[in-house]
Amino acid sequence: MGFNVVIPARYASTRLPGKPLLDIGGQSMIQRVVERACASSADEVLVATDDARIAAAVHDPRRPGQPIAVMTDPDLPSGTDRVAAVAAARGWSDDTLVVNVQGDEPFLPPALIEQAAGLLERDAAAGIATLATPLASLEEFLDPNVVKVVTALDGAALYFSRAPVPWARDGAREGLGSQKEFAGARRHVGLYAYRVGVLRRITRLLPSGLEQCEKLEQLRALEHGVRIAVANCVESPAPGVDTAADLERARHRVAVTR
Repeated sequence: MGFNVVIPARYASTRLPGKPLLDIGGQSMIQRVVERACASSADEVLVATDDARIAAAVHDPRRPGQPIAVMTDPDLPSGTDRVAAVAAARGWSDDTLVVNVQGDEPFLPPALIEQAAGLLERDAAAGIATLATPLASLEEFLDPNVVKVVTALDGAALYFSRAPVPWARDGAREGLGSQKEFAGARRHVGLYAYRVGVLRRITRLLPSGLEQCEKLEQLRALEHGVRIAVANCVESPAPGVDTAADLERARHRVAVTR
């Protein structure tokens, strides 16, 4: 079974206004993401946007001249909702697989897109698939901006949290700040593959209690009984671009590899 990729991209950004169109080594950030997605075996790569400037700036190098932007409602609350809007606009069936690629990942390895899609295709019981990677430091483990994931023995997600989980009871005998153990903890990588039928279902639901508490959208699916398959990344995920400092690092990375 093949799969499609949708890249949600809004012009507005609190930290980096106009982020999708920011230049990185002579290319816009969003076009770099498009080209990473096009390097996978995706049948179709589309950009879900609410801004004509972004729509005009993207193209599929495999299909010159063919529009790849789909205009979506600017009031949609999330990138997931934009992906669902594209699925509806294109008339995709419930069993279609679609990978949601973040628009601020200009160095995303195409192998991870393939991995997420393949994981979902192989797990017939799963409605969503996503990826994780081992945590590199205790600082990451304790950082609430780093989302952790805990899985069952069969690879299904049990929980996603900003809290340090799993928590080694005996590693913090003197309280939270004394924790020294984080072996086995994994960071969630925000790359999702969906079955379109499940995507439609979860975007029609109201935000759940745990979702609102942790501010993690994937908890809505878990609370409603959707199986989320999780696997460790086959390649190291590259850092995304969320701040001005991230942007400068991205530009430097491109400059030194030329």
